[in-house]
Amino acid sequence: MSRHTPAPPPGRLIDAPPFSEGVEPYLKNEQLRENMYKATRTIRAKRARITAELANWEELREAGRALKDHTLDNLDAYLALLETNLVKNGAQVHWAADAAEACSIVVALVKAQGAREVVKVKSMVTQEIELNEALEAAGIAAWETDLAELIVQLGHDRPSNILVPAIHRNRDEIREIFLSEMKLYGKPAPEDLNNDPGNLAAAARLHLREKFLRAKVAVSGANFCVAESGTLVVVESEGNGRMCLTLPETLISVTGIEKIVPRIQDLGVMLQLLPRSATGERMNPYTSMWSGVTPGDGPQEVHVVLVDNGRRRVLADPVGREALRCIRCAACMHQCPIYERVGGHPYGSVYPGPIGAVLTPQMRGFGSAIDRSLPYASTLCGACAEICPVKIPLPDLLVYLRKRVVEETKRGHPGLEQFLMRRAGWIMSKGERFGLAGRMAAFVRKILRKDYVRSLPGPAKRWTAARDLRMPAEQTFRSWWKRRR
Repeated sequence: MSRHTPAPPPGRLIDAPPFSEGVEPYLKNEQLRENMYKATRTIRAKRARITAELANWEELREAGRALKDHTLDNLDAYLALLETNLVKNGAQVHWAADAAEACSIVVALVKAQGAREVVKVKSMVTQEIELNEALEAAGIAAWETDLAELIVQLGHDRPSNILVPAIHRNRDEIREIFLSEMKLYGKPAPEDLNNDPGNLAAAARLHLREKFLRAKVAVSGANFCVAESGTLVVVESEGNGRMCLTLPETLISVTGIEKIVPRIQDLGVMLQLLPRSATGERMNPYTSMWSGVTPGDGPQEVHVVLVDNGRRRVLADPVGREALRCIRCAACMHQCPIYERVGGHPYGSVYPGPIGAVLTPQMRGFGSAIDRSLPYASTLCGACAEICPVKIPLPDLLVYLRKRVVEETKRGHPGLEQFLMRRAGWIMSKGERFGLAGRMAAFVRKILRKDYVRSLPGPAKRWTAARDLRMPAEQTFRSWWKRRR
């Protein structure tokens, strides 16, 4: 088999139906629900134990919030400073307004090196812009090297979590994926592979080693970009990132424009908040920092692609911009009762859970059914806001975006709900009409002789499919008050 066999496609993002419809098959998947329940409970317990060790945890959260707000308020200045220092350090900076431009830049850079494959550090931004698909279309294989991302890629799947992309898979499923798929794309898994986590990880290491050693180009994201020094930072737990950041001759780092922190000492706050909130660790096993090119050490050609892709649109909204504080820890997902039961795929985006429900519609707009439905994919219980390390008021943003959805819908043809609300507003705007409606409802109650309506006709059937509709009282308040007087 050629060593340049194309990497398996990760599966296209679907033109997803509204969340309330698309979620049904996931609710019925008992294995998925069991996997999600165990994983989220384990991560939550570990996080709670580690954050409880710090007496100043709330002060750290407040410092993180203030730091992100300050950076967003001065983002243009810090972006300019970051570019200046990256160029001074020998890196080449590229600006991408949207996903298509970002993919075009990366594909051109890889082709310029004559490479037909790249190794990748885990990166949600590259998932967001669908870089793997763009590379594959250009005849370039993109190998995911993070263990969970490898599982997702070999399973022809999509990430279900921004921290643990394969959170929806259990060990037996991973074993089957490795046995059936690894041999198609490189070194096969051992025939006697069992579901022991250590053995699964060892199979992944052997499969990836040949790719690390031969790759000329690597693609990474960045957890943070330090403006004052032109330094990019990646934190990880496995060491695959360190391999990608040091062995290849060319490094292409793709990152969102909101990932900036002003000063190197600001990492002192962020590198305490992120690992504790994400993996429940005091610090990440691997924290890699690079500042351009160092002669004779590591990649000798470094490119940084700064991606907008809707972020400036979010930044322009004085309310919605709070979502850009996100440091991608996934704590809100692990705390969310909705996400825990359905996983990340019904959200129609690489950013699922509460943060995805507020970030994705703002970045993509409200043009699709799935984006209009995401602000409603929540019980508004508030657990996500309590857990967020940078204090994003997620329930408030969800309510705000619901209002925006209604306003956007009003500009077009009103749906059934808007139509009914307008008719109700007309009835209630005048006492005579409201009184007549009450008398008619009481009359219908007497005719039907029912306390509840179990099923409404037509589109209204969706309401009574999940709840009973109580009939009005036989006597209206107005008639009761009239008799008393």
